Amino acid sequence: MVRIGIDYTAGLNQQAGVGRLTRQLMSALFELDRTDDYRLLYARSPTTDLAAMPDKPNVRARALPLPERWQNIAWHRARLPLWADVLAGGVDVFHSPDFVLAPVLHARSVVTVHDLTFVIRPECAAPSLRRYLSAVVPRSVRHADRVLADSQATAEDLMRLYSVPANKVDVIYCAADARFRPMPDAEAEATLAGLEIARPFFLTVGTLEPRKNVSRLIDAFHTLDIPHHLVVVGARGWLYDDLLAKLSGRRILAPERVSDGQLVALYNLADFVVLPSLYEGFGIPALEAMACGTPVACSNVASLPEVVGGAGLTFDPEDSAAIAIAIRRLATEPSLRHDLAQAGLAQALRFSWRDSARQLKQVYEGLA
Repeated sequence: MVRIGIDYTAGLNQQAGVGRLTRQLMSALFELDRTDDYRLLYARSPTTDLAAMPDKPNVRARALPLPERWQNIAWHRARLPLWADVLAGGVDVFHSPDFVLAPVLHARSVVTVHDLTFVIRPECAAPSLRRYLSAVVPRSVRHADRVLADSQATAEDLMRLYSVPANKVDVIYCAADARFRPMPDAEAEATLAGLEIARPFFLTVGTLEPRKNVSRLIDAFHTLDIPHHLVVVGARGWLYDDLLAKLSGRRILAPERVSDGQLVALYNLADFVVLPSLYEGFGIPALEAMACGTPVACSNVASLPEVVGGAGLTFDPEDSAAIAIAIRRLATEPSLRHDLAQAGLAQALRFSWRDSARQLKQVYEGLA
């Protein structure tokens, strides 16, 4: 039996992004592994949702001594010897799944780096976050015994930019949650009750921040004479003030709140999904769309071609004309939409949280 400590703070405090991926991967892991001893540490914040704590016989949770902000300061700025493996009650392996390695005294250590946006596209990161990650991520990957990446593209970025040895990096893919599936139109429309969405439409999904490149997508959309509306789904993130005026433009709908169920329905009712990101460590919306049987067009950079394989159209995200060509093709070629939808369903099956959990378990056991 291996004793494994995990910093589960993101899983309880972040609804989207890293928090969501952490919950889904760990849920699959705890379903798979009923024998190893898991100790979950978490730092409280105003958004902490203890209802999201896994309830399994071999999983125990313990609050860290400080609130999240002060815990991060103590660990990563003051660098106080508040050893995570000791706070977890003594473990063989400690995993930090949110970019930054918690300090450990005796345990072997694992850190997950989801992307290197703050290095590759620094203009897309909030300055304070960029400074913080630029200071702590290089130190984390240097000290960790294993470094996990969500994609081969991010693994190669880690090797190229931080000289992480190839034999120290493992790629553990993300997957789409089981709720993302093809849905009859009637069921999808009933799920959207109360959310006024004009049809036909196409969809883009992602936190509103510069990396998602929504402004250029809107520019491309307005050059086209197609009957579709553009639906923009995503929480308000950072550095998006210049985008707000465009979101109120002609034939653009940008609902501020969409439930998980409504998101599945939107994927199903959309004629297609366009994801013009300038950089992605994985690109979960592409996989979610394909799992729903919806055609995808996406950027040809970073991890996105790796995720969609040959099942989607790709384009240069910095070329508005190229984005417009992809939109026009999907809007006007039903046979292309059909072929991509079928290919996408097959491609989505290549990614499984259970397979990723099995791989993560092997990483832990290989270090113990």
